[in-house]
Parts: sequence; structure tokens; C-alpha cells
Amino acid sequence: MIEIENNLQNEVPNVTFKNVSFSWPGGKEPVINNCSFSINKTGLWMIVGKNGSGKSTLLKLINRLLKPTNGVINNSANIGMVFQNPDHQILMPNCRSELLLNINKKLSRKDIANKIGLALNKVGLAGFDKRPIHTLSGGQKQRLTIACSLISDKNFVLLDEPTALLDKSSQLKVLKIIKDLTKNKENPFTALWITHRLEELSYSDAVADMKNGNLSDWQKPLNFKDN
Repeated sequence: MIEIENNLQNEVPNVTFKNVSFSWPGGKEPVINNCSFSINKTGLWMIVGKNGSGKSTLLKLINRLLKPTNGVINNSANIGMVFQNPDHQILMPNCRSELLLNINKKLSRKDIANKIGLALNKVGLAGFDKRPIHTLSGGQKQRLTIACSLISDKNFVLLDEPTALLDKSSQLKVLKIIKDLTKNKENPFTALWITHRLEELSYSDAVADMKNGNLSDWQKPLNFKDN
């Protein structure tokens, strides 16, 4: 049985997999194999796993870019995506135009200006609305992609190794921004973060290990052991 349910009315974003499998057409082995898990609380959730373990395919299933071969996905989240390389998703010449591209409803000029200012402020880029994209550092570009998710009212953001190309300082800034967003009681926000950097796990609320297309139980970061 294959089923995908969507209900964006829930206050807290929720994603649940029930015995989900996925295989590419003609593939001998499933990429995702009878995977079951739930993310039903706000917070920063992290997944670690070796290359080829199925992490990126899992994100595409959550983001509705792929449909499961078998199983049920219940999804009551408004999904946003942050890629490893921000240059792969930034399209416009400056910060304001990039954010404008991501506003998904009609607003007055005043409300647009307020919304842009608020989104930039939340990611530590206050006053950057007129800044050309080519003048931004890699870390600033990554924070802009997060602002794009915020301005389009996403409440569940998938981050695919978002700090892999960043230096230590920029890495910590992005981590702390996401962590702070997930603590906002007024606007429930969830982040699912894929990483190879084990030192990042201490910022998470829960960690799971992806192996052979399956996800381990969620664990507290202090209890997690990489095998």
C-alpha cells in the first residue's frame, strides 16, 4: 500500500514513516528499506551516515520529490530545503530580490519590507537587503537560504550537510541560528540536519544513524555512539 497524507493545519510540524521502502526503477536493492520513524516535536534533529546509506533519498521522500515504493508517509509539515552549496539554490542578484522570490502571498510594500527585515534579522543579516549576492561569504549565503525558508513560512526545514563547505566560524553561526529558531515557542519550527561532522551532534535534540537504507532509533546526543 502506498499513501501520502498532507495536513498543514497542525500547529507542530510532523513527519512519520511507516514501513517505507524506495527502489529506483530497475534497481536490484532498495535504497530505503522498510524504514519507520517519527519526528513529532519541534527541535533540531540530526542524521549521520556514510555515503550511499540513503540519507539524501530520505530527504527527497520527506520533501515529496520522490514517492515511496511501499509504505506510508504522513506529512503535516510545510517543507523547506537548504542544500550543501547555497549557490545551487540562490537565483537572484541581491538579498532583497532573492527573498522577494520566496514570498508566496500578496502583501503591501510596507509588509514586504517588514517581512524581509525580520527574516534577515533572524539569521544575523540585518541591513543586508541591498547587498549583492556575489559580495556574500559562503556562510552568509547559507544564512540567506535559511531566511528564504523563513520568509516563505516553512515550519520544517531539511538541511543536507549545510556546513560542509564552511569554515569553523561560519559553521557555528549557522548551527546556532538553526538551534535558536527551533527554540521559538511562538512559531513552531523543526529542522532535520544531515551531517558527517560528529562535533555538530552536541547541538541536536536527537540523533539517528542511517545504515543500509534504514534509520536507527532516535537517541540523545550524549548517548550516541558512531559505529
